[in-house]
Amino acid sequence: MAIQQSELAPALDTIRVSIHVLAATIWVGGQFTIAGLVGPAKLLGQDAPKKLARAFAKIEWPAFALLIATGIWNVIADDPSKATSPWRYVMIAEATVALLAGLSAYLHQISKNRKRLAIFGALSGVLSITAVILGVLLAG
Repeated sequence: MAIQQSELAPALDTIRVSIHVLAATIWVGGQFTIAGLVGPAKLLGQDAPKKLARAFAKIEWPAFALLIATGIWNVIADDPSKATSPWRYVMIAEATVALLAGLSAYLHQISKNRKRLAIFGALSGVLSITAVILGVLLAG
């Protein structure tokens, strides 16, 4: 008894969406967790926040890459009839905002002065939350 491809589709959809949501949880939730730990981490030493950020980057960037990859997979796997509807514009906006969130996080990571660190950190957080909201809108 051979398994039909259509029988596997729900399982693959579940895996795809679960990986995407897990990656978003790490990416977005991690940013806010780290932001909340910066103040208390300073009590452990002036360089503690930087060490914490570097440690987070080891899971943050792979999660972001997975988020982008599964986002592309989501678009490919979705109903082609949506591509001609307003859904397409929301999808383009969501992808753009997600990429800008990644760029902002990268600029935050390489910033040398406090003002840029704060601006790009805040921008990354706002853009990441916006990407989540647009993603939920797309999911229906």
